[in-house]
Amino acid sequence: MTASPNDDAPVTPPAATDTSVVDPAPRPHATAEEVEAARKDTKLAQVLYHDWEAETYDDKWSISYDERCIDYARGRFDAVAGDQPLPYERALELGCGTGFFLLNLMQGGVAKTGSVTDLSPGMVKVALRNAESLGLPVDGRVADAETIPYEDNTFDLVVGHAVLHHIPDVEKSLREVLRVLKPGGRFVFAGEPTTVGNFYARWLGRATWEATTRVTKLPFLADWRRPQEELDESSRAAALEAVVDIHTFDPTDLENMAKSAGADQVHAATEEFAAALLGWPVRTFEAAVPPEKLGWGWGRFAFGGWKTLSWVDEKVLRHVVPRGFFYNVMITGVKPGN
Repeated sequence: MTASPNDDAPVTPPAATDTSVVDPAPRPHATAEEVEAARKDTKLAQVLYHDWEAETYDDKWSISYDERCIDYARGRFDAVAGDQPLPYERALELGCGTGFFLLNLMQGGVAKTGSVTDLSPGMVKVALRNAESLGLPVDGRVADAETIPYEDNTFDLVVGHAVLHHIPDVEKSLREVLRVLKPGGRFVFAGEPTTVGNFYARWLGRATWEATTRVTKLPFLADWRRPQEELDESSRAAALEAVVDIHTFDPTDLENMAKSAGADQVHAATEEFAAALLGWPVRTFEAAVPPEKLGWGWGRFAFGGWKTLSWVDEKVLRHVVPRGFFYNVMITGVKPGN
């Protein structure tokens, strides 16, 4: 049965190790004092930042649950895992956010049933709401990725997108992933920042934000400027984001970490070099200007440009550019046995 939280109650999903536990309710806004405290407590920062972002996250990152993002999610899975017998019977998404990766993979035929976990109650709430609206059989828990609240040998597949770089002890989390996988089960994590890629992406993002917010102070561009309170809130969210983004990865080091955790058949792949050079300024610009100023033509440019440059990355640049220079790294591995 699909879980269906209401708008006000905390999420109380049905399939955890201890079903008597009531998950905490989301906290959608952080005060300046809480942000300051979170600088010294990374897990508090994770909760505050992702609760803050939960209700607007899909819009911010142009996430959808249609053919566009189904193809994207399935493409990431296939790019690192290769051909697999599908569907997997039961899958878990770690650090689910709004459910983007697992829900689109389920729609793409990768898994029949799913479970979602995240440290943020707000994200779990939105992920379960998205699953319900899509009619997908998904349950969920508010959970720390270093202590996954499911029994040994529960899942056939564990996935995650842009989650490992938020986890303080990545190898400990991978050991937990292997614990809850059945023997022969597979994990696939995508969307993790490489060390080199993160450097140029952050630089491009900061430069775009600074240029856009300065230029829109000019009187004749005033209607292109978001209200100052929105810009201030975005700045506070960015301060939290700097705290929650803990790691970047060298692809070889990430492979070695997965092997050290006990995984077999470990393989990492990278993507988005030219596409990231366009994507980060585009996303930052979208966050800095009123959304009504960006119509269908802008969306077509942004998505079309990203697709074209992704093709260039895949067909040309991956043959000549070292894999560590690409922005995203993906990793897969298998639990020994069977």
